[in-house]
Amino acid sequence: MYNWFLISSAILSFLGMVFHGLIGGKMYQTNINKSNLEPLGKTLSMFSWQFHTIFLFVAACTLIYIATNPEFAIAAYPIIYMNILGAIYFLFLGIGNREVLKMPGAILMGATALLAWLGI
Repeated sequence: MYNWFLISSAILSFLGMVFHGLIGGKMYQTNINKSNLEPLGKTLSMFSWQFHTIFLFVAACTLIYIATNPEFAIAAYPIIYMNILGAIYFLFLGIGNREVLKMPGAILMGATALLAWLGI
């Protein structure tokens, strides 16, 4: 039996991965290349950006696996906690910079965590 909360959470994470990695990655790379950072700083910045893309992919795969194998539901907790912390961090950053609140990160990470929690 499939758990549709977990599948919905996985779909959100997967769509986030596609948008963040492909569309957002190109926009970010353009902006970072225009900056005055040294080459190492640009590389590390891009690595950090794409590391989150990898997290989204791993989360999506894990949630799909849990939806089809509920005996491994405990594996959802790190994903739930990471998404909650990410959503809180977005909100925290938004206190100092309102532009951050225009990004969908807090909503998507919060929704991913909520759906995964409802699924387990």
